[in-house]
Amino acid sequence: MRFVTGPKRLLREMVKILTVLALTACSGPDYRAPVDALAQPPSKKITYHTVARGETLYSIAWRYNLDVRSLARANGIAEPYLIYPGQQVNLDLRQNPPPKRDSPPVKTEQSAQVSGRSTSRPPSQPQPNPSETQRSELVWRWPVSGTILTGFSGAQALNKGIDIGAKKGEPVVAAESGTVVYAGNGLRGYGNLLIIKHNDSYLSAYAHNNKLMVAEGDLVRAGQQIAEVGSSGTNVDKLHFEIRHDGKPVDPLRYLPRR
Repeated sequence: MRFVTGPKRLLREMVKILTVLALTACSGPDYRAPVDALAQPPSKKITYHTVARGETLYSIAWRYNLDVRSLARANGIAEPYLIYPGQQVNLDLRQNPPPKRDSPPVKTEQSAQVSGRSTSRPPSQPQPNPSETQRSELVWRWPVSGTILTGFSGAQALNKGIDIGAKKGEPVVAAESGTVVYAGNGLRGYGNLLIIKHNDSYLSAYAHNNKLMVAEGDLVRAGQQIAEVGSSGTNVDKLHFEIRHDGKPVDPLRYLPRR
């Protein structure tokens, strides 16, 4: 038997060794999501997200159920939250925990000098939580007419919103006024997706659209058509609708008016 040795075989062996070393390095505790947005589902093991083309910080926060403001602080990203393809986004917010969002403290009795004598002021009234105040200022409306196919099943469950059955091409309207912060199809399971920011605490999402009629950065009014019902990413014509409060999914039926 004749063994073939030479530069070509040596090169092949070196490639094999380097490949094994690269795979071994990726198995360490520093988990990084791949660049391909469609190949990186949410995972508790992933501590860094690699930004893919077309992603925004809002879409990344949405993917991992995070508050975009906390995510921005953890990465030192200032508004308007500009990111670039290939950038590593730290998902471990414990390294820079956000401040607690409690109600302002209630003032205790204070003394005031009036006409040379001490009097007591009654304690001031507790101030409402800012997020609850913002909630009361929003007037939600149904984004599409139709029958609810699937209800909300919890923030950690598969369905983080509601599915509304409707015919393909029917108008999808903004549930409240706001700014479009994501428009695309880079989030697995959402198809053609729109995310609208309504205030500092509340976002809404509209998924599986046939056609998007607004773009990132657009200001939209409540009731304005923003898309058409479709079945992108699914086999049924429907609108998947979500509301998030401080990054966490909440039941839209708690906010939408009764029919």
